[in-house]
Amino acid sequence: METSSQNEKLSKYTLENKIIYTGFATYQDAENYAQSNNGKLAEVAFTDGNDNPAISSEANLLGSKKHFLVKAGPEYRFIHSTDPDFREYADHLQKRQSDLDKLSPEEKYITNAEIEVAEDPIIVLKNNEFESVTSRERSKYLKQANVYEIAVVLPAEN
Repeated sequence: METSSQNEKLSKYTLENKIIYTGFATYQDAENYAQSNNGKLAEVAFTDGNDNPAISSEANLLGSKKHFLVKAGPEYRFIHSTDPDFREYADHLQKRQSDLDKLSPEEKYITNAEIEVAEDPIIVLKNNEFESVTSRERSKYLKQANVYEIAVVLPAEN
């Protein structure tokens, strides 16, 4: 995996005779990238804690025009920063963070884990209760999650 920077941070994978880019901030960004680079949109899956994508259609990202989805069993829900419910949970977490700020350093850093995800946060719920905040990249390795992303596929450079 390589990372390149354009308007966003993209990850580049080479599989067989294809180059696959992931990490798009929105479905529209991926669509624009595909059009400007003569690529094709595809869905890729990262399964079994694996950082190598496989072409998939399991999450129907193309049909739903979503750019990211995590499935980790019925008790887990992953809420991406672009999901409509994210704001509600983020407000709750902000209040919780405000309460943490009132604690002494020992209470804050020893008994409570501070949330430290600066970019592209994902809120993880277990049985509809807050469990943690993670990132898109780290979600691939959590709870035996299957992570699905929209990707742009280009022919491999010769």
